[in-house]
Amino acid sequence: MVARAYSVAFQGVEARIVEVQCAVTPGLPAFSVVGLPDKAVSEARDRVRTALTSMAIALPSKRITINLSPADLPKEGSHFDLPIALALLAALDILPKDVIETVVALGELSLDGSLVPVVGALPAAMAAAEHDRSLLCPKGSGAEAAWVNACQVIAAPSLGDVVRHYTGQVPLPPAEPGEVAPLDHSRDLREVKGQERAKRALEVAAAGRHHLMMVGTPGSGKSMLAARLPGILPPLSASEALGTSMIHSLAGLLDEGGINRNRPFREPHHTASMAAIIGGGRNAKPGEVSLAHNGVLFMDEFPEFARNVLESLRQPVETGEVMISRANAHVKYPCKFMLVAAANPCKCGYLPDPARACARVPQCGDDYLGRISGPLMDRFDLRVDVPPVAYTDLDLPAAGESSATVAARVAAARDLQHARFADEPSMTFNADAQGEMLEQMAAPDAEGRELLLRAAERFSLSARGYHRVLRVARTIADLDGSAEVRKPHIAEAVSFRLPSFAVA
Repeated sequence: MVARAYSVAFQGVEARIVEVQCAVTPGLPAFSVVGLPDKAVSEARDRVRTALTSMAIALPSKRITINLSPADLPKEGSHFDLPIALALLAALDILPKDVIETVVALGELSLDGSLVPVVGALPAAMAAAEHDRSLLCPKGSGAEAAWVNACQVIAAPSLGDVVRHYTGQVPLPPAEPGEVAPLDHSRDLREVKGQERAKRALEVAAAGRHHLMMVGTPGSGKSMLAARLPGILPPLSASEALGTSMIHSLAGLLDEGGINRNRPFREPHHTASMAAIIGGGRNAKPGEVSLAHNGVLFMDEFPEFARNVLESLRQPVETGEVMISRANAHVKYPCKFMLVAAANPCKCGYLPDPARACARVPQCGDDYLGRISGPLMDRFDLRVDVPPVAYTDLDLPAAGESSATVAARVAAARDLQHARFADEPSMTFNADAQGEMLEQMAAPDAEGRELLLRAAERFSLSARGYHRVLRVARTIADLDGSAEVRKPHIAEAVSFRLPSFAVA
């Protein structure tokens, strides 16, 4: 007689149902796990045996075989401990077989029988809901999984509590969702003195989810500006929050099961490896581009990143998803993020200041920014110079618009885009528009078209650059509340394409 329990195996953000089969048959005493398990899954037999012993449950002197089906799907992680224990208890007639077969379980067992929280509870709950099953998980993962209100979530502190629940002795209550993290309004755009053009670039980038490059001398405020970008972005919608949280769940970043409505803001150090940025490693985990899904990826000291890391950004920036291909795994993660890069104009940082620049000017600037390839630079919709702020301006009181004021305009522009792309599932923002849709929505008036053609010829814009100017102009028109893209919108979009001392 074979007893069955169910768990999940993760392939990217997708959780695939795995059937855990247990057979107790006559023969020499043995406990084996088959079905392409990794080391952590193979070690589950020792954790399960010891946990059952702590509950005064002795295993029979028979051959115990655990099969993880489908057998050709790699099984990784300690979360298979709990479903293996459930299948074994059902095979021993300690738990009812018919009830256990209606449950998707995941959780790591301690040697004393307590359940340790594991990553991936949220996508596991999604998979359980799709297959019309309930989810059983450790108590520490219950608040996270309960956000999927389409299935019942039972969060148990220990294996003993699981046995008492499914035998009807002490039923456990369904888990409750964690708290929604409050929105962070601590960094206000009003605190930035000067840099009005850079603030405008932030607003345009936020409104259309355009990629932004800032070039400026050290201490001019590039990082300070980027840190205030989340404050002018609208909070995540319910579907966006769920999609982003599924990735963070796999990375173990959800705090006490709480869902965060703040846009992700990731800022990796320039020494980060390609696996850290794009994703990968032994288990093909999500990288920074995926952790920034629906948010901002800020890369300071952009030319200092390794060349292969920078070049690996080209495909995710363009497609909004990343495929991690390894010998034993081919995993796809979503990564629709806004790339914000900051760089000094040269190695010494003072290229535009004759009094402080090094002796290699202007060659040092060409060499330094030349580390960024032309195809990658071409993918930035906006490029803006961030000059140093005068000392006299620093003594002035805070002025300019607050983040809340700018955020209201950004939200209004995004509402226009959501209505525009309501029938286009592959497009959400102006930055996504392409083909015939782009030509229709961003067609400039006669004067605007003439200016755009002259600019394209004068500055040798590539086809990609030409279309990106159109997208930015459409966003500027949305911020202006204009149904038509006019000459001033084209002019501003072209100006953001050609900063004074960055690579053109």
